[in-house]
Amino acid sequence: MRHGRYPFIIGFLAAPVAIYVTFVLGPYAQAFYLALTNWRGVSANPEFVGLENFTRLLDDDVFWKAIRHHGLLLLALPLLTILLALFFAFMLNVGGGSRGGVMTGVWGSKFYRVVFFFPQVLAVVIVGVIFSRVYAPDDSGLLNGALGAVGIDPVLFMADPDIALWSIIAVLVWQAVGFYVVLFSAGMSSVPKDIYEAATIDGAGRTAMFFKVTLPLLWDTLQVAWVYLGIAAFDAFAIVQVLSVDQGGPDGATTVLGMEIYRNAFSYSQFGYASAMGVALFFLTITFAALTLRVSKRDTIEL
Repeated sequence: MRHGRYPFIIGFLAAPVAIYVTFVLGPYAQAFYLALTNWRGVSANPEFVGLENFTRLLDDDVFWKAIRHHGLLLLALPLLTILLALFFAFMLNVGGGSRGGVMTGVWGSKFYRVVFFFPQVLAVVIVGVIFSRVYAPDDSGLLNGALGAVGIDPVLFMADPDIALWSIIAVLVWQAVGFYVVLFSAGMSSVPKDIYEAATIDGAGRTAMFFKVTLPLLWDTLQVAWVYLGIAAFDAFAIVQVLSVDQGGPDGATTVLGMEIYRNAFSYSQFGYASAMGVALFFLTITFAALTLRVSKRDTIEL
């Protein structure tokens, strides 16, 4: 090892680096190249058109509509998911108060952890199929059946442009919140119980303990969660494709960039233009992650 350290290290890294270059960097480079062409999926030699596809994006109303939807998703999805996950994690870990000098969660917290995490074991397509029945426009739908039982007219959750996107967001939050309950619970379990006990002795209630003890100590975890959820907000393709009316409808009310990339590539055979959208989505995601990490950066609290 002393004399052959570098060949040994290179030997172990060669295979994973080759796989990463082939299956990650290679497709990225190919997408960037196709974004500069008018390739329609059949020609072996696509015509180079330079920045024409990107210029076309600037005048595409559907593209900007999808961007606005991503903006709403970027605000609503992380905010709602993190708020709910923090509340549930706090209740499951220290919400039960002090018992015998030890901070505990609410009664049945172990069972609730399993219940909250359950949506994570379901495939996204299965989640979309489930909520297609929940949002069904007639009495067979779970929500409209309940509304009809109390004499309220059915609500067209996925056919009403004003609420269709919010219905999608509700599904995304329902699916994601369980994972972040587990993530925040792990962060809270790493906080020494002595800190909570000292806060209790000083007379801190649950609200004060949450904002003055739990939240500051979970800041790094919150930062990671916001980045992950932001990236998820730039996706949402599978749920929109399965659940929405006419794949992004009604009238584009739920469309996202992933949906438009799929539509332009596989419905219109405009692979060059779809690649340009993919490149735009790539840089939007990278920019969001970098800005979030920069803006939310703060000194780490030492325990």
